[in-house]
Amino acid sequence: MQEDQQNTGNGEQLYECPVCSLTCTNIQILEEHVDLHLEEQNFSEGGNIRDLELAQRLQTEEDKWQRSEEEKREREEFKKLQRQYGLDNSGDYKQQFLKNMEREVDKGRMQPFDYHKRKADMMECLAFGIDDGKTKTSGVIEALCKYYQDENKDVRHVWLSTGVDHFHSSLGDRGWGCGYRNFQMLLSSLLQNSLYNDCLRDITLIPSVPKIQSMIEDAWREGFDPHGASHFNNRLHGSKAWIGACEIYSLLTSLRIKCQIIDFHKPTGPMGTHPRLFEWVLRYYSTDNEGGTKVVCTSKPPIYLQHQGHSHTVVGIEEKKNKTLCLLLFDPGCPAQEMQKLLKQNSDGTSLKLLRKFVGSLKEKQYQIVAVDGVLSLEEKAARCHASQVLMSEKIP
Repeated sequence: MQEDQQNTGNGEQLYECPVCSLTCTNIQILEEHVDLHLEEQNFSEGGNIRDLELAQRLQTEEDKWQRSEEEKREREEFKKLQRQYGLDNSGDYKQQFLKNMEREVDKGRMQPFDYHKRKADMMECLAFGIDDGKTKTSGVIEALCKYYQDENKDVRHVWLSTGVDHFHSSLGDRGWGCGYRNFQMLLSSLLQNSLYNDCLRDITLIPSVPKIQSMIEDAWREGFDPHGASHFNNRLHGSKAWIGACEIYSLLTSLRIKCQIIDFHKPTGPMGTHPRLFEWVLRYYSTDNEGGTKVVCTSKPPIYLQHQGHSHTVVGIEEKKNKTLCLLLFDPGCPAQEMQKLLKQNSDGTSLKLLRKFVGSLKEKQYQIVAVDGVLSLEEKAARCHASQVLMSEKIP
């Protein structure tokens, strides 16, 4: 230790503290004094180090907790998505059908005898891979055609697709089966059209929901849409998985049915509306059908229409006298007893509310349609299968 040394006037030696400049007359007192400074400094530094270590530990624990919460949220979100899309191993069509029938018996809404009869009918239909027809309503397009002939109020023109049977979800697929039911509707129309006889020669009856799942798996095995197939782990049968436009496209194309996906990926009108979608549908139905007649029963198949969480079948379009457009949609969520009201249409057309959708009614962020347009040769089918390695859609706008 070095100290500054000074002399007083009477020759006494003085020692100055190098830390605080205190003057001492005794070297030992100064040393003790400086030691106190050093101890104080060491204590202060040690305190700072301890505070820093504590802060770092707390931050590490906070980061760890946040990561854990985030992982937990991600797991819950993933499980929610799996449940939403039927990929959570929670059963299949048959199990849901039986469970829902058991509930009906427990609540006294179904007799045990009916339970056993319906179970036997369902098992037979599943074994043969055909739909039981219990959710089907036929003749609606024909009834609409007749209704519009007599309607004189505000419809200037209406274009209708070829005949389509309506299918709604049953006890076995309620909550997840809309895509399969819309495929049944589309197929019911194609089976009535001789142009598709060759493509559909192996399909004489409408397939059941589980059979459609197997048919999509067959399309994947042929090489269609491998990216989409991997999303479902290449398996639909035995699950309650939702399907969308890509699966409908793959299935139709595997059957040599020419179709395209049109993606209305963002609104094209005010208030989140999609007027370009309505214009596209009008062109689809009115091309080659532009005669002056008010009611045009076209030879066009219906259109598959998909949005987040649900899908419909477009069976026609109205053009009002004020030039506004209105889609006519079959909804697989609409029960048969409601659809049958359209068969005995009264003069004011109130039942048409079930079908009509104006531009202001369709406000989802995105819509996709699958439109059928003829038959593919084997070479064209192979080319489309190869192109579906990266499945592309036509985007509007």
